[in-house]
Amino acid sequence: MEHIEAIRELLVQGKIKELTDEVRIALAGGYRGSEILNQGLMPAMDIVGQKMGNSEFFIPEVLLRAKAMQSAIDIMQFSLTEDQTRQLGTVAIGTVKGDVHDIGKNLVIIMLKGTGFKVIDLGVNVAVQTFVDTVIQAKPDILGMSAMLTTTMQEMEKVINALKSSGCRQNVKVIVGGAPVNDAWATKIGADAYCRDCAVAVEKAKETLRK
Repeated sequence: MEHIEAIRELLVQGKIKELTDEVRIALAGGYRGSEILNQGLMPAMDIVGQKMGNSEFFIPEVLLRAKAMQSAIDIMQFSLTEDQTRQLGTVAIGTVKGDVHDIGKNLVIIMLKGTGFKVIDLGVNVAVQTFVDTVIQAKPDILGMSAMLTTTMQEMEKVINALKSSGCRQNVKVIVGGAPVNDAWATKIGADAYCRDCAVAVEKAKETLRK
């Protein structure tokens, strides 16, 4: 477990080169990608999430760790494919129309992918119809919507109403998030859940699917 512990510590520290070197050494030494992911990287990101929740880490620090994790996952891609890592589900996610903020969304994507979710990144400034078409055509388990402005969060309600009109609302769980969003807003517009930040994204997605 020496390499796994080193990987965990290096990710928490945000040391990208040292982390990727250690991952290569672990793979060469016989560790499987799923072991490195589930015992090293994900527990480390749990720690990063806790530190963010405790205000020990802020967005720049979390972004650095997320970049480090993505670099490690890129190296392990072949091994993870060989392991046939079980997908927990599919999440389609995007920032609503009129809003081009994507830092929070991208952090959530990295953490979801690292845990075993398949993620469809719709990008930013996503039109209502694009969200609806994605639900109909790709059939994701979860639809995630992000808004960082009070003026754009109204788009979330439009998407949910459009899903109802198209007859596919019951086929997907809807999670909303972003700076001006809260539990009360999620309840008001008929979303299934509210995600405070990337630190709780994975557990919120799992919890929503369990429901």
